Amino acid sequence: MLETIWFALWGLIWAIYFMLDGFDLGLGTMAPFISKSETDTRTINNAMGPFWDGNEVWLVTAGGVTFAAFPTAYAVMFSTLYTPLLLILFGLIVRAVSFEFRGKVDSAAWRKLWDVCQFVGSFVPAFLFGVVFANIFQGIPFDGQHHMQGDLQSLLNPYGILGGILFVFMFVLHGSLWLAIKTDGDLQTRASKAAAGLWGVVLVVAVVFLVHTWWATTLWTNYLTRPVLFIIPLVAVAALVTARIFISSRSWWKAWAASGLTIVGATMFGVVGLYPNIFPSSLNPEWSLTVFNASSTSLTLTIMLVVALIMVPIVIVYQSWAYYLFRHKVTPDDLASDEAY
Repeated sequence: MLETIWFALWGLIWAIYFMLDGFDLGLGTMAPFISKSETDTRTINNAMGPFWDGNEVWLVTAGGVTFAAFPTAYAVMFSTLYTPLLLILFGLIVRAVSFEFRGKVDSAAWRKLWDVCQFVGSFVPAFLFGVVFANIFQGIPFDGQHHMQGDLQSLLNPYGILGGILFVFMFVLHGSLWLAIKTDGDLQTRASKAAAGLWGVVLVVAVVFLVHTWWATTLWTNYLTRPVLFIIPLVAVAALVTARIFISSRSWWKAWAASGLTIVGATMFGVVGLYPNIFPSSLNPEWSLTVFNASSTSLTLTIMLVVALIMVPIVIVYQSWAYYLFRHKVTPDDLASDEAY
């Protein structure tokens, strides 16, 4: 029972991370294509400025939960997926540095360099997170000794690439809605037009991904066995449709919330479909790591659950306060501040 609870928490924490950090990864990816001036670029950076590092707390939490609750899965995951996870780490480091270094030198070439770093540090993690999770859904080629029988190229298979594309477009849509919330004028108009166009792209890619999932994975088995679970993909679909309605009515906060629920629903669709596997082997199902053979002891899981029930609500309240405190649009006065990016 504890193993199942922690598996659900593991999936939910990853989903929350993708929902929160997804919008600023999306903003960093779309910035070169939507920004037309230095003011636009600084506005985009400051739209995510108070939030991006706090959002990544959930990434640390997701990694910590994997390590503490499922240590065997953590060890095998970080050895077999070493290259993409390291590239994700490098990307996030470059992205973090770009925020701080961009304004240190009054030079257009210098700022352009860090704008490129911002794009690379946003696009690469977004794409590779999708690749990694899609490959986990279909199974990683590791043997009975947990040795990877492949490389990064083998992970860049059609289903893995499709997962990466889906994550990128979901995040960019999410980011464009956030930009519509935080801006006015011409930049908001461009963001709203981008959101309307991206919605259709996300819909098409999501449908293709779901169809490919039927052939490339066994995720649908749990849903066919327990039809009540279909509520998860149905919620994701309903959220995506609702997002389009709110985009049309220019209800940006509601559209952003619906987009976030779409990301959560898409992530949980895959996680629930995996159960009881947490890290399946594509070479032999008997070599797969499950929530039962890869988990910590019952005592460890119990102690962790008590800590989580105390600390996670505190984190949620604190982060909710931060979002409330910085809910206003980015203004010229904000850009003139010494603390602005």
